[in-house]
Amino acid sequence: MFSPKKNNEWLKNMLSKPEGQHLDYKQSISNQRKIAKTLLAFANADGGTIMVGISDKKNIIGIDPEEEIFMINEAIRKYCHPTFSVTFEVFELQLQNQLDPLILEEKHVLAVAVPKSMGGPHAFQVKDEPPVYYLRIKDRSLPVDLADLS
Repeated sequence: MFSPKKNNEWLKNMLSKPEGQHLDYKQSISNQRKIAKTLLAFANADGGTIMVGISDKKNIIGIDPEEEIFMINEAIRKYCHPTFSVTFEVFELQLQNQLDPLILEEKHVLAVAVPKSMGGPHAFQVKDEPPVYYLRIKDRSLPVDLADLS
């Protein structure tokens, strides 16, 4: 279980920043393989934050935090070798309904903090396939040679 925070100022501050070296926006986590690559790229670089429940255009979509946390933990367990830890913070917002502005909707956003790993480099690993290393470069998670990580 989680205890949502209602720190709208922190969230507004995050939304004022563009995606880049230390920040990525995701509407939701629908693919464990894809999110694993982003997590690895941050861990192998300088770390960063993934904001889940926010579109690339910075619209707050909202998510089920428990489902998103499960997907991220499973992605790390299944595809990131060696594994590493991330931390989660859930934020709760009251937003006006698009169809009826008199109705407030409760929405949740998940902040996933991925620290720079001291236990890496970390590889995307799938059985019977060679490991692939990812690095965060500007606003992209790119495959790199192992030599580029040292």
